[in-house]
Amino acid sequence: MTELETINVGIFGHIDHGKTTLLKQLSGRWADTHSEELKRGITIKLGYADITIYKENKDYNIEKRGTPIRQVSFIDSPGHEMLMATTLSGATLIDAAILVIAANEGIKPQTREHLMTLQAKKVEQLVVVQNKIDLVDKQKAKANHNEIKKFLGEKYSSAEIIPVSAQQGVNIGEILRAITEFKIPERKINAEPIFMIARSFDINKPGTPPKNLKGAVLGGALKQGILKVGDEIEIRPGRIIGESGEKKTVPINTKILGLFKGSKSVTELTPGGSMAVETSLDMALGKGDLLSGNILSHVDKLPENSQRVRIKYTLFPEVFGTSTQIKVERIEKKELLMLSINTSITGGTIGEINEKEATIDLKVPTIIFRGDNIGIARKVQGHWRLIGFGEVI
Repeated sequence: MTELETINVGIFGHIDHGKTTLLKQLSGRWADTHSEELKRGITIKLGYADITIYKENKDYNIEKRGTPIRQVSFIDSPGHEMLMATTLSGATLIDAAILVIAANEGIKPQTREHLMTLQAKKVEQLVVVQNKIDLVDKQKAKANHNEIKKFLGEKYSSAEIIPVSAQQGVNIGEILRAITEFKIPERKINAEPIFMIARSFDINKPGTPPKNLKGAVLGGALKQGILKVGDEIEIRPGRIIGESGEKKTVPINTKILGLFKGSKSVTELTPGGSMAVETSLDMALGKGDLLSGNILSHVDKLPENSQRVRIKYTLFPEVFGTSTQIKVERIEKKELLMLSINTSITGGTIGEINEKEATIDLKVPTIIFRGDNIGIARKVQGHWRLIGFGEVI
């Protein structure tokens, strides 16, 4: 059988609007696997789930009925306002998005902020799930639908809105159908690999005999190229060294010992889907997402680390994610902002700036490619809030 094309789909929305329950219905499993998440009932880190969609007549399902038509890797982003940086990283990895809006609560601050995140990261394909439809009457459902249409604006005016009850499993097949209609982006297979690292792990269980220990595992997405078991690779910007004063990063060289697409072991990776790379690195380097935000490629194929970036930028008219309306003021010289560059989050101090372009000195060296989309956040009322986006020039 020909291998199915895989698309990465992010799930976004305000906290408690049912994202994780929806993902359980779509994938058959919970994406929240960290003990702290299960205890607190919120998504803290990016959750992942992989499925195959089948079609039987007009029925779309994951129960292996009919013909397999598409592979999907879901990325569940946190809806909590304190976790905006993680949400921005998640948006970097996706080809399309599902925005969840509860019919009984409507548009909330993080709903607005998540839509702006998708715009900032240039995610063009969107489906809106009008969730918890079982909790409202017909009149309220219609009013909420009209509110959503207005909220989406011109940018996402063509986005389909699907009424759903994730809790009751109503209309899940319609979401699966909509996912199969997303276009698969062009994949650059013949380019040098660029693997965006969003997670890093030590997968060894306590008490594992030394001879059976596995190296650090890196999770993320391959944006272009091919990776194979046995490849010599380089991770940049790398390890941060220096206890105080001037800190610098040192690139890390290692070897690929294993590759995984979803939970399946493979000998090579091509773009599309959630992935993991097992390396020969000491497992301690993988703990606690120490290597998240880095980029992986073949040795000597990545650009040098950058501490300065020049961007053309666009500011939103107001701050999204707050309960009150706050105008976005212009960016000032020497202002400290938070930048989301690929899967890395770093502080940056504004240097030269005019109404369209700005030079930013980065607090932590970062790998930058011309044309990269950058999320720009400012501290507002004690929290980092998305205020605009930029493109590396």
